[in-house]
Amino acid sequence: MSLDYAILGFLNYRPYSGYDLKKFFDTSVRHFWPADQSQIYKTLARMSEKGWVKIKVIPQEARPDRKEYSITKTGRDELRKWLTTPLPPEENRSADMIQVFFAAQLSDEEILGMFERVAMLMRAGLEQYAQISRNIEDYSEYTNSPREFFFWMLTLDVGVNNLRSSLAFIENLIKRIRNGELPKT
Repeated sequence: MSLDYAILGFLNYRPYSGYDLKKFFDTSVRHFWPADQSQIYKTLARMSEKGWVKIKVIPQEARPDRKEYSITKTGRDELRKWLTTPLPPEENRSADMIQVFFAAQLSDEEILGMFERVAMLMRAGLEQYAQISRNIEDYSEYTNSPREFFFWMLTLDVGVNNLRSSLAFIENLIKRIRNGELPKT
């Protein structure tokens, strides 16, 4: 259901096509709310039925017509209602913690190799966050609002801090494995 509100939030800035929304998701909020193209279009169709968005068809030569979606007053009211409603904490699902939980079934070398690869992926994730930061700076021009920029950067800070914390955990685990601290079977 939060995808509905993420889309409404984007459309509250200006009208977008489904394709443009996908690009905006990928370059701004992917670090905490990824969305597939098909999910976006299904959600837009559902929101249109609810009266939250309206569709404007823009004819194009030599290409399919472009559908541009804009938020309605009903959609804006729904977004505001959702934004002011406290949400319960989400359960944390973590595939890497499942791997840690069952890692005793592997050899020390296998565990070490797996977590070295995980650490490498996490470092790459931190590099992606740097790109997202640049994207957010670029997108802040859409709104010309330091207030919007502030809150956008807060979401990025959460992602960076969570990833850094997870990386520190994995790096500590790697160090302990290398130091021979794992109990033997």
